[in-house]
Amino acid sequence: MSRLDGRVVLVTGAARGLGRAYCLAAAAEGAGVVAGDVADCTATVEAVTAAGGEAVGISLDVTDPAACAASVAAAVDSFGRLDGLVNNAALYAGLTSAPFDQLDPDEWEATMRVNVTGVFNMCRAAVGPMKQQDTASIVNIASLAAVYGLPNALHYTTSKAAVIGLTRGLARELGRFFIRVNAVAPSAVLTEGTDEFFAAGRDRALDVIASGQALRRNLEPTDVAGTVIHLLSDDSKFVTAQTLMVDGGTVAT
Repeated sequence: MSRLDGRVVLVTGAARGLGRAYCLAAAAEGAGVVAGDVADCTATVEAVTAAGGEAVGISLDVTDPAACAASVAAAVDSFGRLDGLVNNAALYAGLTSAPFDQLDPDEWEATMRVNVTGVFNMCRAAVGPMKQQDTASIVNIASLAAVYGLPNALHYTTSKAAVIGLTRGLARELGRFFIRVNAVAPSAVLTEGTDEFFAAGRDRALDVIASGQALRRNLEPTDVAGTVIHLLSDDSKFVTAQTLMVDGGTVAT
């Protein structure tokens, strides 16, 4: 028996990169998957079904509470329940890398709307159906940036620190319903988003990041997906309010 047999998992930011990896991993463990994104999720759904899993794709803007509610309704309509939520949607690729006093205030606000308020909106929408299950799990995707400090990306760093605080507070509130809330904080992962964020400085940035890790290579999406599946499954049924660092053992220099 697979670890997520009979369960349903909704993944935000699922059109590519880490979001797609989470969808594939959840489906491989037996879950019905709902893949949501502002971008088209067709390729993700096709990848899941080609691998023998079940998935539906939806259009989802996490900054819109009505769209978040509709995504949860789509999960229940498609599969009859909701057991897991992976809050992966975030502004990262395309963000400006600059000293904090040169960041556009509008970009700051947009980052908070997606990366923080978007998580709040999705949790708020999902909690009703999750209360109907004996156990459920919310996994929020934070970042090493939140605890290490990523220079010239204060908007991203601050937003991911807020995700960690949200995770701990929400876990305290939802524990009585046996809804677990945890976060995963990876270092830079080899995805399209990382390529776009670091742009011309990508190779040097990735070398610097890897050199500060005990495990000296950059992360692949599958390196993070295993931890997410662990937190969605009963393997972690007494783990909540935690932030698991998937960072290769990064040390301060």
